[in-house]
Amino acid sequence: MEFDIEIDNVKIFVTREVNFNDRPTIIFLHESLGCTELWRDFPGLLGEAARCNILVYDRQGYGRSDPFISEKRKNDYLETEADTLNKLMILCGIKDAFLFGHSDGGTIALIAASKFPGKISGVIAEGSHVFVEEITLKGIRKAVDLYHTTDLKNKLTKYHGDKAESVFRTWTDKWLSDDFRNWNIKHLLPGILCPVLVIQGENDEYGSIKQADTIFRKVTGYSVKYIVPNTGHTPHRETSELTLMKSAEFLNILINSSGWK
Repeated sequence: MEFDIEIDNVKIFVTREVNFNDRPTIIFLHESLGCTELWRDFPGLLGEAARCNILVYDRQGYGRSDPFISEKRKNDYLETEADTLNKLMILCGIKDAFLFGHSDGGTIALIAASKFPGKISGVIAEGSHVFVEEITLKGIRKAVDLYHTTDLKNKLTKYHGDKAESVFRTWTDKWLSDDFRNWNIKHLLPGILCPVLVIQGENDEYGSIKQADTIFRKVTGYSVKYIVPNTGHTPHRETSELTLMKSAEFLNILINSSGWK
């Protein structure tokens, strides 16, 4: 089921599948250039494997949601997105959920679990960032070069329409700005009480293994770390079957131990 929902006067595009009565919901949070469509069939496959309902949405500025009001992001923009996620859960009647977030989406999932611990039953954080590294900035600079020398802009336009330019600029301008160099959310990690599965590609071009190690060590809840061999920043696409298996295994353990039927 596809629908629009209004949050703070902004139209947010949502896809939701409720196939399992009295079973939990997995909410998927996309990357910095992503949207609902770019998840392809992964959410549905994980929902089936874990017998969970799913909800996928486009954050403001992306995909089929309303455009950004301003391309100037504040340093706490990811925390603001966690607040929006909480409002979305309230409007959709979801009192607790599992979160699967990729890249920026993974960071938002971690922040949400810290800020709203009673509403999040578990987090799968894939390729997430909790501080700024030079490898991340190097990867973004390379993306800027590709944007100007390849058909990357046309590919983004396919999914974001006339918002493609702002999608790209809001990401690169903020992360490459001097005032963002000291950004981090390490202080929020101890507030995460739910179980966390940390997934990162061995060859992630946007972050070192230090990101996964930091999340794994600092969260208060039970945590599992899985470094995917011979894989880059997007395990759910590059090694889909393996990532699906590890994610479903993690969720099924949590669901069964919680007494879900």
